[in-house]
Amino acid sequence: MGTRTVVDVWLADLTFPDYMAPLLRLGEEFERRHPEYEIKIQSSNFRRMPQEIHEAALGGRRPAIAEYYYTATQIARDAVDQAGAPLFTPVERAVAGRTEILGEPVVTGDVIRPLREFYSHDGVLVSMPTVGTTSLLYTNKSVLDAAGVRGIPRTWAELEAACAAVGRLPGGPSHGVTWANHGIFFQQALGTQGAPMVEPDNGRTTRGTRISLAGKEMLTWVEWWRRLHAEGTYLYTGAVNDWLGTFQRFIGGQTAFRFSSCTDVRYTVAAAKDAGFDLVVSRLPYNEQVPFAGNVVAGTSLWLGAGLDPVVEEGALAFLQFVNNPRNAAEWHKISSFIPVTNAAIARLEDEGYFAEHPYHRVAPDQLHAGDGSLAASGPLMGDYGGIHDVLTTAMDDVLARGADPAERFRRAEAEAQEKLDAYNRDVAAGGPRGPHCFTVD
Repeated sequence: MGTRTVVDVWLADLTFPDYMAPLLRLGEEFERRHPEYEIKIQSSNFRRMPQEIHEAALGGRRPAIAEYYYTATQIARDAVDQAGAPLFTPVERAVAGRTEILGEPVVTGDVIRPLREFYSHDGVLVSMPTVGTTSLLYTNKSVLDAAGVRGIPRTWAELEAACAAVGRLPGGPSHGVTWANHGIFFQQALGTQGAPMVEPDNGRTTRGTRISLAGKEMLTWVEWWRRLHAEGTYLYTGAVNDWLGTFQRFIGGQTAFRFSSCTDVRYTVAAAKDAGFDLVVSRLPYNEQVPFAGNVVAGTSLWLGAGLDPVVEEGALAFLQFVNNPRNAAEWHKISSFIPVTNAAIARLEDEGYFAEHPYHRVAPDQLHAGDGSLAASGPLMGDYGGIHDVLTTAMDDVLARGADPAERFRRAEAEAQEKLDAYNRDVAAGGPRGPHCFTVD
């Protein structure tokens, strides 16, 4: 066999146990199907990936495919090479209307609507989603039954009522509900209420320049959260971004409910079974006082390098299609609990009877498809996304742990976040993201 064409693929390791193994196997399988190509995969922690790609580009190196976490989407859009040219090119534009590439059926046109909306610009799919997630409600149904609660809460008011009933249960949980103090829940609160986090247009029609963290919808969420905490309904572990702590409290019976990512479905189902209680997974509760707009997505996507050798580009594009063909996308969902990224993958799982056997796994895609497709529900795009998340969680920690006034504290948070966004946008205007503050990922 002659010299193979190397396709450098840099993947973001989300650090779950054995996370990279299925992706490495896909690379090996693609090579067997296309022996003229070598898929050279290297991985890095998803938080470090944007800066590592930036440093490589400054040194004249670039991957053919690079994976970015969703909060780094603006960083990828702004990434440039040594000459100041864009580091990536829109995937859909490179596909150029073809139905197959190197014999691999094109799937970019079949990406589910919520993911397509997040990763598109001017109607063109810019990057290929690989991991799709959203936030769900996990319920200890055994506790609800004992408390006489009929039905799973769908709204904030219904959740409060259910928690009140649980609170009257002799020997029941010490608190009603828990969730991590993490930036995604601020996004969900704004998205479901139809409010943008950044203007104009949530950063989706043009670059976001004005942060909105102290508006009516944000303060409605923060005040509600603070009140639940003050009343003893919400359990705060006292630590920011404490996913593990909230999981342990829920499984340990200290709460009846938990908000968390759909990535926890598989783990939580197993843990609930071991703990001896019935589990229900359902849509994240929303504010019933305003029209429901939609839940935002999280996850990762694959970006195609610009200016690649044509043979390398063909191999890279073919690999992007292969990774997300219906079989592979469906298997990735079974392994990970991530949302199937294409309609064909969802249909395949339906036809196999997988969702009938595992109904928990159907909740996340159904929740996303219930959204109205608005710019608010699509989620924000902005620079220093991770830094702005840190501002939000620090402010909320001050409210919960130190009794800070929500309105005053979030006005300060808005000013702090605006400084971060301004600094990022100044760097981009001066030639692209470059300072460490530009590469914060959360």
